[in-house]
Amino acid sequence: MNRSIHISILLCLSFAAISQQPRAYTHALSLMGSAFEVTAVAADDTLAWHAVEAGIAEIQRIERMISSWDPKSETSEINRNAGISPVKVSPELFQLIFRSKKVSQLTGGAFDISFAAIDPVWRFDGSMKTLPDSAAVRASVAKIDWQKIELDVTNQTIFLKEKGMKIGFGAIGKGYVANRARAVMQEMGIKSGLVNAGGDLTCWGHPPQGGQWRIGIADPKVRDQAIAWLWATGQAIVTSGNYERFTILDGIRYSHIINPQTGYPVRGLKSVSIMCADAELADALATAVFVMGKEDGLALINQLRGVSCLLVTDTDELIASDNLPLHFYTKSSPQDSVQHDFQIGGKP
Repeated sequence: MNRSIHISILLCLSFAAISQQPRAYTHALSLMGSAFEVTAVAADDTLAWHAVEAGIAEIQRIERMISSWDPKSETSEINRNAGISPVKVSPELFQLIFRSKKVSQLTGGAFDISFAAIDPVWRFDGSMKTLPDSAAVRASVAKIDWQKIELDVTNQTIFLKEKGMKIGFGAIGKGYVANRARAVMQEMGIKSGLVNAGGDLTCWGHPPQGGQWRIGIADPKVRDQAIAWLWATGQAIVTSGNYERFTILDGIRYSHIINPQTGYPVRGLKSVSIMCADAELADALATAVFVMGKEDGLALINQLRGVSCLLVTDTDELIASDNLPLHFYTKSSPQDSVQHDFQIGGKP
């Protein structure tokens, strides 16, 4: 064989081998008012991008269903008919609300989608200059009660029993869309990938270099740095932080995470990261643990099989649940120079 032809064949084979190596294809964009990243790992760039686009389309579809800002959404229709009449909804939304109530029951109401009744009272866009009137807070809390969300299984209807009640999915919706985007991409043949839905992250398979995904948890004091790293695959990691949206009044910081039973922002924790197989559940539990506080929140997580948490307290103490299954290290570790793959810094 001619030597030049032999070299050409070897080069072609080498190029083909390289081109068949899996790569990470990531699209970063704004969805649901948050920064999203959708990643597919594949050797076929056409398949990867089609899967990423399909995942994004699924997120947008669900947003149209659950958004309380869209007057055409099913959620808005439920809220408009609070105290008036039941609203027939899609099986998908019915099941999401059903699961939400189950988490409310599990957490003693620390998680409650009817918390949305508090929305007009607290504003975290810089426009609020004084604390809300205590009477207005009490009136809004009176409309928060997950047990007054009535589900009719036979007719597939949702009824908010009192006028003024309102539901919202800010504490569970991003986890749900992360689950669904992952499912759509997997159905298309993507065996490894990652969806970061504004701090609600789910990953499966392996990054291109192999091993597990390395996930950085943002330092509440310096958000562009990580306070800890977690290794995961086939897991969801959801971080909720009090540094994402807040207002400062008379020198005191008030975060957007509201206790549905008092109507006031919670204190005691700066960050809650929940790890489990289900991003939707992790999303809801992150909010619930924030509301419950360090002791009660840890006690709950330590009773749940397959669920772990990592907390950062107001005094910057880093606390892990007893059942934390994933190896992690803090920034004080000698390994802190290792480049991590993704960082999550809380839900807006």
